[in-house]
Amino acid sequence: MTLEGRFDGDVVRVAGDARQRFHDARGYGYPLEGNEIALAPVEAAHLLYRGDIAVVDTRSADSRTLAFRDFLAGDHGPDFGVQFLVYADLRSRGFYLSPAREPWLESPPDAAFAVFPRGSGPSDGEIEYALQVVGERTDLSATDLQAGALAVVDEESEITYFEVSSPDISGDSASSLPTGIDADLLEDRVVVWNPPETLYERTFYGQPLEGREYDRPTLQCSLLEAAHLSRNGALELDPERVLERGRTVEGDRFDRRLAVYTALRAAGVVPKTGYKFGADFRTYASVESVDELGHSELLIRVHPADHVFEPRDIALDVRLAHGVRKTMVFALVDSTGQAGGTINWLALTRLTP
Repeated sequence: MTLEGRFDGDVVRVAGDARQRFHDARGYGYPLEGNEIALAPVEAAHLLYRGDIAVVDTRSADSRTLAFRDFLAGDHGPDFGVQFLVYADLRSRGFYLSPAREPWLESPPDAAFAVFPRGSGPSDGEIEYALQVVGERTDLSATDLQAGALAVVDEESEITYFEVSSPDISGDSASSLPTGIDADLLEDRVVVWNPPETLYERTFYGQPLEGREYDRPTLQCSLLEAAHLSRNGALELDPERVLERGRTVEGDRFDRRLAVYTALRAAGVVPKTGYKFGADFRTYASVESVDELGHSELLIRVHPADHVFEPRDIALDVRLAHGVRKTMVFALVDSTGQAGGTINWLALTRLTP
């Protein structure tokens, strides 16, 4: 028997044996008195799509029964279309999910949906993913990009899922530095004269000016490397001169990148340019010697904390990182942009639910 529902504010109420059929057995809605349940519009749309209910619209004077087509075209709030596509897709994959709001959940995450582990539902108290949902043309503020999962629906209704996590930024690369090395500041880099071999071969600063064949390399360092080294007394250069040159070359972006560079070095991670991969840095968690250098693990792109992402840029970055067997990490730097400021690290990887 097909049950009927009726609108009550922003929910659809379904009576009869709805609690047993839809909530207890299949995780839809939340229970009301007796056997009645309340459904969010996206849940009601899915049951309409399956032919399990017929909805009666009581929000207008000319009350009429809505079939799935009319219901889907109704005004159910922003992003309803893409949210329905994701809801239906995950249901077809065997997941129970519910709107991330009260009273569906006692402590809902800041997301569109709470997705439960396969075989579990709302009453089991475990959430597999806190899922955000956007269309490919919907800008996404970095402040709204939270740990959990992200579903992006493209213009042809294909869905791409990403896992969003807080990565462990740590390593055991050598960090000890010499002092007082002679160096010259050029236009956009620094030449380091007669450095100890360990500066390049153990701590991986700079590149040999002589190329691959060297006995004792003269190093050419980026302005980021030079700023970090001069701040720590390793180079006989005024740190403020290097900082000023970096800001002249890159503007405010230099301070953000230097803050991230400094944090990575403090965590025992070696950052090197990520230019070939379209990123700010590639990183090595463990460098014993440059001669035995392994593959870098992370690609890091640096943004201000209030950066606004375009979903297609996220897809491009994550796809590229995956293609070179690395993880894409976004370093979101607060407005001070200085070393010691707050950095929020977010790792994004492709997810197959």
